[in-house]
Amino acid sequence: MRNAVRTLVLTVAVLALWAQPARADTYTQTKYPIVLAHGMAGFDSLFGVLDYFYGIESTLKSGGAKVYITRVPQFNTSEARGEALLAQVQDVLARSGAKKVNLIGHSHGGLDVRYVAAVRPDLVASVTTVGSPHKGADLATYLRSNIKGGSFTESVLSYFANNLGMVLGLLSGKTQPQDAIGALAALSASGAATYNAKFPAGLPTTSCGTGAATGTQGQRYYSWSGTDPFTNIFDASDYALKLSSFFYSESNDGLVGRCSSRFGTVIRDNYDMNHLDEVNQVLGLTAFFTDPKSVFRTQANRLKTAGL
Repeated sequence: MRNAVRTLVLTVAVLALWAQPARADTYTQTKYPIVLAHGMAGFDSLFGVLDYFYGIESTLKSGGAKVYITRVPQFNTSEARGEALLAQVQDVLARSGAKKVNLIGHSHGGLDVRYVAAVRPDLVASVTTVGSPHKGADLATYLRSNIKGGSFTESVLSYFANNLGMVLGLLSGKTQPQDAIGALAALSASGAATYNAKFPAGLPTTSCGTGAATGTQGQRYYSWSGTDPFTNIFDASDYALKLSSFFYSESNDGLVGRCSSRFGTVIRDNYDMNHLDEVNQVLGLTAFFTDPKSVFRTQANRLKTAGL
């Protein structure tokens, strides 16, 4: 009889545990919404199928984060892209009821988020840049130096790039003004230097140093990047990134140099990632032992722990 009672009590206890509702995952549940900003030739989603931040939005949301994907001109100056991003940040705040946002920008998007933080610091809790050319990209510098202004080559480049931007905009649901030559100049070393003179917050003062961790109004600054242009033989884009990497005199992700990517608190500047791997592209074909989604999750948790 006693054994039967014990069995009954144990069974009831086990059933009670099974009946408990599963605890919600709150690992990425930041205080403020996370706003993701794409780079040059980027988009939010093509046909609603191929996301620029591939699988990243869903993995952040699964941990409780509120995530918004933005869309700016694919090819334009950092200031023009930044203004377009600012308008969307203001819309996010109006819709969410939040007071601030956590900005995360990839590639050229890193310069865009810096612009928003500079002109409206009251709206920004943190700025994170991913593989962003803060001191310019060597390939852009080379092209800008070797394509004469007003030349036939410049006209052809401008025509095709601007139309590519329009097509990408149409495929993702919104067209915006394009300025491919302006974008190229913005990402050259001289263009970046001009931009940095206007918006220096978070930038290292030495060639490959670490910038300030916080801004004047308490914003937190972070960055990370990769240094392996070729990570997956099945990803066709890796072959192009390997070729472009030869334009650089320092380790790079295929488009952005390691030192150029450094901003604020440098989480890491040598992940086993190339420029597209940093946002889990193409279609998640990244290095076999590297998961870009986990890096984004960890960053969201870092922001949560900081009260952001």
